[in-house]
Amino acid sequence: MTIPPDDRVFRREMASAYRSGWHFIDLVTAIPHRGDSLMVTLFGEPIVVAREEDEDVRAYRCLRRPRGAPQPVRCAIRYGMIFVNLDARDHQLVETDTTATPRSA
Repeated sequence: MTIPPDDRVFRREMASAYRSGWHFIDLVTAIPHRGDSLMVTLFGEPIVVAREEDEDVRAYRCLRRPRGAPQPVRCAIRYGMIFVNLDARDHQLVETDTTATPRSA
């Protein structure tokens, strides 16, 4: 893991991650190859983090009910660390009908 040259930026991003519902899972080196995965329990919910065939890292919430398909959850990689966000408000689609005009127009 490399630390950015300006550690104030790193501390600010870490504080933002913890404040906003993002939770540290592991280092990205824990799943180095395609098809690798790891399972963690976060607040009593099983979460699977996997490196997909396209090399992207994705996270899924495992449902306990029979035949429940895993639900994708937001996953981000910052500074070689994997974070997931379980906040339900972050996973709802929001439809907007507003259009904005740029200030330069």
